[in-house]
Amino acid sequence: MTSIKQVAVIGAGVMGAGIAAHIANSGTPVLLLDIVPAGSKNRNAVAEGAVAKMLKTDPAPFMSKRVAKLITCGNIEDDLDKLSKCDWIVEAVIERLDIKQDLYRKIDAVRAKGSVVSSNTSTIPLATLIDGMGDGFAQDFIITHFFNPPRYMRLLELVGSNVTRNGVIDMVEQFADHKLGKTCVICHDKPGFIANRLGVYWIQAAMVEAMDRGLTVEEADSVIGRPFGIPKTGVFGLMDLVGLDLMPHVQSSMAGALDKSDPFHSIYRESDLVGKLIADGYTGRKGKGGFYRLNREGGEKVKESVNLQTGEFARSEKARLESVRSAGKDPRKMMEAKDKGGLYGRAVMAKTLAYAAFIAEEAANSIVDVDDAMKLGYAWKTGPFELIDAIGVDTLIAMLEADGIEVPALLKKAAGKSFYKVENGTLFFLGFDGKYADVVRPDGVLLLEDIKRKSEPVVGNRAASLWDIGDGVACLEFHTKMNALDADVLGMIKTSIRTVKKQFKAMVIYNEGSNFSAGANLGLALFAANIAAWPEIENLVETGQETYKALKYSPFPVVGAPSGMALGGGCEVLLHCDAVQAHGETYIGLVEPGVGLIPAWGGCKEMIRRWSENPKFPKGPMAPSAKAFEIISVATVAKSAMEAKENLFFREGDGITMNRNRLLADAKARALSMVDGYEAPEEFTYRLPGESARVAFEMAVDGFYRLGKATDYDRVVAGELARVLAGGDTDVTEELSEDDILELEREGFMRLVRNEGTMARVEHMLLTGKPLRN
Repeated sequence: MTSIKQVAVIGAGVMGAGIAAHIANSGTPVLLLDIVPAGSKNRNAVAEGAVAKMLKTDPAPFMSKRVAKLITCGNIEDDLDKLSKCDWIVEAVIERLDIKQDLYRKIDAVRAKGSVVSSNTSTIPLATLIDGMGDGFAQDFIITHFFNPPRYMRLLELVGSNVTRNGVIDMVEQFADHKLGKTCVICHDKPGFIANRLGVYWIQAAMVEAMDRGLTVEEADSVIGRPFGIPKTGVFGLMDLVGLDLMPHVQSSMAGALDKSDPFHSIYRESDLVGKLIADGYTGRKGKGGFYRLNREGGEKVKESVNLQTGEFARSEKARLESVRSAGKDPRKMMEAKDKGGLYGRAVMAKTLAYAAFIAEEAANSIVDVDDAMKLGYAWKTGPFELIDAIGVDTLIAMLEADGIEVPALLKKAAGKSFYKVENGTLFFLGFDGKYADVVRPDGVLLLEDIKRKSEPVVGNRAASLWDIGDGVACLEFHTKMNALDADVLGMIKTSIRTVKKQFKAMVIYNEGSNFSAGANLGLALFAANIAAWPEIENLVETGQETYKALKYSPFPVVGAPSGMALGGGCEVLLHCDAVQAHGETYIGLVEPGVGLIPAWGGCKEMIRRWSENPKFPKGPMAPSAKAFEIISVATVAKSAMEAKENLFFREGDGITMNRNRLLADAKARALSMVDGYEAPEEFTYRLPGESARVAFEMAVDGFYRLGKATDYDRVVAGELARVLAGGDTDVTEELSEDDILELEREGFMRLVRNEGTMARVEHMLLTGKPLRN
């Protein structure tokens, strides 16, 4: 058995069902089994109920509701024989050894020879799981530890044993990498593996120190957040997200499994406050709240937080620590600050980073694996050893010695050096033997960060750069805040078109930020509007239209390669590319109506064209414009690349890459495949429905208004959008060019941008990050 074509998941709880959903996202058939519920007429009720619940869950476990049909539901009494057709069987049942091993014996009796069996356990060692099982089963058994939610967390920890058959780990790793988009980290069979071993220690240290030092949860989360490259949820917000009820079990399991000499025992203690919160139903976001909760006061939802000393809730107050403000994103400054925030940050992170060095060789094959585990399993922006380098190895050693904390041997080996270094453009890491070795990427992975270490941009400015990524392909990278689009980005797109025409075969538009592009820079737009710089605004709109049109009709193939958000103008960039190779987790939409505007860089014309050319869609002038109006008027955002295809933000032939690290290589290959015989697309001629369609669109919005689903200003914005999509004053006998539609977009945009209602929406979005319903 050399490849995985069908999978079974046994256990339809939150994790098991989520794993099954994500395997279905890959296009792979899944068998989902659970127990037969007592007294139920439907013997498959547990598995079927799990799938039904996931179809309603937000954030969605499925990338498209359509893939749910790839899951076949059953139960372990009637359907175990179906395991004989499965290449990989994932066990995700309750963390009880007796239940697991009883299930393994039943699986082993029916499974196909050479099939892989794995457990999603995070607490029971592999050696314990296979103890007493047959040799054949043990050889095919591994641990595959997914992180929750399985669709969104990119880490998969893999654990084998000294009896694991050759090829088992490789087969699962290959499938998980290419099909599920996982970065697989090989772990040693030790308690907690890598991410939870360190993560649980970090959470425990942060909680204990905050309680002992009298910090508020807001203060603690502000310290253990941005200064250390950790998500703004910090620690207490993270516990609310994960679930408070899970933490005592995980922490006690860790304490029971670790050797008594392990530093974890010095910080471990049960929390009466956490126990009381759980008993009162405060289990986190899935319950009534946790350390934070929303409480209703006079019809308004108010955020409250618990006092760590008294256990009482009160209105949440923003933390105002000078150390956090002055440190910014500098972890060393944060740890050197002398206020209570700095002392807390040092107490938590010095211990945590020392613990990372203490466990690294025992738990992992390299420090790179430890860093990857925390970045992908706990969403740290920098791994613990990258953080140590940012602080300074010798600085951290001095802090530990001053605080009476034992300095781990690995830290001593790095004294006077760093854990990572760059020489001649190559990245090296410090091995456990004290020698440096290359950081080696998996085959087929191409990262722009590696290219940038070894070269200079072909051309560039403060907002964007063009890079040579080899084989005659250039890569255009945006690098503004949130990769927002402004005049400098548009200028670099134009410059790149001219440069690629002379020096390259094709171009990819890609970056390695969290988001492809959040759209046009609204702050600049608000500033220009406040000083009534209307000619400048109109010039920017027209420049964007000209630039995107030039991109579309450039004499070489252009491939967009988005990941994360591609909104507004970012979406319009992709609509003008010849092809798109998208990361599966791409969130795309024309969201301009949410800020009181309409797409004006060609988004309207491109959506009409795509629905007009869709062979599965009704013909005639009305249907494409109506569909575009339906999508754009409510600022529809596709929440995956699959959904983007359903809305025609992407075409049927556009590609989807599940692994973020493989996106650039796949996009480059796609661009090269288009070079031979490439011809720019022909301009499209439009026949639009005219006045009757505009009236129909506005009537539809009026209906929503009467139902309370649309606001006064929604009607204003929808009216301008309706005029564009209907073709203005045209009728079906007239032909309109792309430039005609662009003019309608520009005129509608300029009328809206002069309106106080639009400016109120823009200002509210910039201040709160949420749309204003005016």
